[in-house]
Amino acid sequence: MPLMPVTDSMFLLGESREHPLHVGGLQLFELPPGADPSYVGDAHKALLETGDLRPLFRRRPRGPVDTVGQLVWTNDDELDLEYHVRLSGLPSPGRVRELLELVSRLHGSLLDRHRPLWESHLIEGVEGGRFAVYTKVHHALLDGVSALQIMRKALSEDPGERDMRPPWAGVPRTDATGGRSDGDPLAGLLGAAKVVRDVVGVGPAVVRYLNQAFAEQAATLPFEAPRSMFNVPITGARRFAAQGWPLERIRAVGEAAGCTVNDVMLAMCAGALREYMGERDALPDKPLVAAVPISLREDGSAGGNAIGLILCTLATDMADAGDRLAAISDSMRRGKEVYRGLSQLQITALSAIPFAPLAVALLPGALRLTPPSFNLLISNVPGPKQPLYWNGAKLLGVYPVSIPYEGQALNITVTSYAGSLEFGLTGCRRTVPHLQRMLGHLDTALADLEKAVRA
Repeated sequence: MPLMPVTDSMFLLGESREHPLHVGGLQLFELPPGADPSYVGDAHKALLETGDLRPLFRRRPRGPVDTVGQLVWTNDDELDLEYHVRLSGLPSPGRVRELLELVSRLHGSLLDRHRPLWESHLIEGVEGGRFAVYTKVHHALLDGVSALQIMRKALSEDPGERDMRPPWAGVPRTDATGGRSDGDPLAGLLGAAKVVRDVVGVGPAVVRYLNQAFAEQAATLPFEAPRSMFNVPITGARRFAAQGWPLERIRAVGEAAGCTVNDVMLAMCAGALREYMGERDALPDKPLVAAVPISLREDGSAGGNAIGLILCTLATDMADAGDRLAAISDSMRRGKEVYRGLSQLQITALSAIPFAPLAVALLPGALRLTPPSFNLLISNVPGPKQPLYWNGAKLLGVYPVSIPYEGQALNITVTSYAGSLEFGLTGCRRTVPHLQRMLGHLDTALADLEKAVRA
């Protein structure tokens, strides 16, 4: 019965019907050449025959109702795999529009805490000889980086490989806790000493953070963000939109401007948000502020959460795309400077400062009394660089499906795959209407950036 780290249990404590806290992913596959019409159905039957599972995918909260259930994991030794692995079909003609609508509905429902906190849906009938897989896992179990690592290990670069195991299948491990071993007792004591040292250093780190942010403008401070159409109470229903762009185009903009791919991605989002909100006469005079998660995972392990947070201006008050990109790049650089030399624990503690209002927002009326710490989350999770296959089916695209929070009605998560940058936009269905229009604005924003760096 392993205890949950605080970074995991907070995702259970903060969840409600209006605020599902699971992350998801949509994978689009091309059927293998000459595949039988029953390919997807047969694949589903084969998945149900998986005997052993990773311990991570057997975990559920101990006692889902009482307080202990938010602090301690237990294993489900009688897991009903047919409940977790499901088969769905799209109505003809099976357009991407219907696929995204199905994923929107699936993503809006809570995971059952009496069971391990994950589901995987095989979706057949996608037009063009394709099928899809939508998987959702509670954020208490995995962050986005871990989820991509597990997905990558379940796929192959060899289109001829068969009899491949699903992501939840068991792997060699050192113990029943999911690959974590107690190891050398002396190492454990040294680790504990390091934690104490890090905790003692949190106070000075906070002082340094505030001093640099105020005196040197080294970071965007919490509560500088304007109120916006996204910073309102939300419902549990979701809307999802997704599309990919060639990474070569985005990288070329970054090289011409002396910026990173992540800077250009943020500038695309900034331009799209400026147009989307402008159409609704809802663009604030002050620039929007994005919370940009950064991975703190150093050992390549999968499972749990290891993330920090940078607040970045999106410069949505600037009309010129080139000026926006320069402001965003400078803001990200200054934000990274704040964390230089700090430990993972210290970065996590500092990252909790802008996250704190999300917990306060759950209290009735709190959103009207407190300004937003930031306007939306924008994440970039690196993915596989080479084309991948699952039992001969080519993976065409990987689209992240993430979490809107109370007072944060829109989330944008991006991942790279095989030369493409894949955008997944997840919004509150009631608060963020016509979310698919953002995809057109993203395309326009990239074209504007290309023009700006050529000028």
